Amino acid sequence: MSPNENSNVVTKPSMYLQDMSEVEKVFQRFDTNGDGKISSDELSGVMHALGSTTSPDEISRMMEEIDSDKDGFINLQEFADFCKADTGDGGVGELKEAFEMYDEDGDGAISIGELHLILTRLGEDCTLQDCEKMIKSVDADGDGSVSFAEFKQMMTNNKK
Repeated sequence: MSPNENSNVVTKPSMYLQDMSEVEKVFQRFDTNGDGKISSDELSGVMHALGSTTSPDEISRMMEEIDSDKDGFINLQEFADFCKADTGDGGVGELKEAFEMYDEDGDGAISIGELHLILTRLGEDCTLQDCEKMIKSVDADGDGSVSFAEFKQMMTNNKK
């Protein structure tokens, strides 16, 4: 990602969360110590695990935007509200950004190895075989990897 001149704009989550149980699962992934709130350190840690070089200033801006009650933490309701926010472009830009984080080698496809690497960084206990099953479940053209079109199809769940 290249630095943006208009760096006061905070990007929305790079996924479409279809229901509250999905929101809770993602929230729990960010809430690494399990205290029911996301600190700036936890947010920074997840961003780093995803391969983002988010600066401390950017983390602060993200916290300010999401932390509506200004207690210094993001609670589940604030996170859910943020996930529901309209991005204006139908989320395509955010999806592309998420895809690029998984596509470590920049070849335009997410391989089994790349998926395994990212999930391992995020603390998931999964095998290469688990990742292969995940890839196969969305690999429409059968090439053994996930293209952006397949990723978009999976993440948007056919919704516009």
